[in-house]
Amino acid sequence: MGKIRVLIVDDSAIIRRAVSDELALDPEIEIAGTAPNGQIALAKMTQVNPDFVLLDVEMPVLDGLKTLAELKKTHRRIPVMMFSSLTERGADATLDALMLGAAGYFTKPNSGGIEESRRIIREQLLPQIKAICAANLVKSTPARPAVIPVSLPPRPAPSGVVDVVAIGVSTGGPNALMELFRNLPANLPVPILIVQHMPPVFTKQLAHRLSANSKIVVEEATSGTFLEQGRAWIAPGDNHMTVVRQGLRQMLVLDKEPQENSCRPAVDPLFRSVAKVFGGQTLAIVMTGMGSDGLRGCEAIKAAGGRVLVQDEATSVVWGMPGIVSRAGLADKVLPLALIGPEIVRRVLRTKD
Repeated sequence: MGKIRVLIVDDSAIIRRAVSDELALDPEIEIAGTAPNGQIALAKMTQVNPDFVLLDVEMPVLDGLKTLAELKKTHRRIPVMMFSSLTERGADATLDALMLGAAGYFTKPNSGGIEESRRIIREQLLPQIKAICAANLVKSTPARPAVIPVSLPPRPAPSGVVDVVAIGVSTGGPNALMELFRNLPANLPVPILIVQHMPPVFTKQLAHRLSANSKIVVEEATSGTFLEQGRAWIAPGDNHMTVVRQGLRQMLVLDKEPQENSCRPAVDPLFRSVAKVFGGQTLAIVMTGMGSDGLRGCEAIKAAGGRVLVQDEATSVVWGMPGIVSRAGLADKVLPLALIGPEIVRRVLRTKD
């Protein structure tokens, strides 16, 4: 693959310059162009021929949502990442954009000065651009990496009983979760725990969206909440979420322990805790996302006798998290997104009748 040509669309000249300057330092990136609003960006598409579009959510003349809708009519295969502010309005509009087909989102640095902003662009935005573009390339290539199993200690024989479903997901997650939850019945007799890599505000808005569009009540988690069957909790941005046993019940705990896998919330702390509390009655799901978060947690779940399902490469925006679990030989099944919900229901209900 040649250089990734990026079109940057933002009404702030300062932001356009900061993002352009930092991305251009990478030898794999070429700045195809910039635009101060969606109308100009659309006019430039055929001129600059970008491989990737970074699109501000709130702009004059033509905002990000309307621009995205037009882009998907004429340049459907070009990935678009939304660039939004860390506000409730920005989060809501970003989730709308993801539903319209945006490949991901990135929150604008809002403190720390220009040098800190450039560091965040370099260390957080740049890897996402590369991962999304690489995923698009891999999906058009038939070759697949070989399975490389890891050495694990002897595992307890799985009981088949499922008492908790734990989900880890990142890039592409909101859309994937929306489809997954549409396939879950209201009377699913287990709690569902979700870690989606998202900042504060965004996780609350996502919980509201999931709850409004599914039969299961989904809430942003709070410390001290006891788990209940048929309900779901999502870890709040900037907080790890774990489970502890409290007498005969299980309780959620939030903390601000150091990041794991450069994330907080991270999947591994949740998965380790459910392995400890629920043991072999755990069903873990690893879905679309970049990086390796969830790998160590899946090792703990498998060692405790639990089961792991992962999303397949074809339906993942980025096959990083599920791919590394699959290649490690930890997945009991690799499934397309549309079949994960029905598989969860089948595994939960077969021992609950």
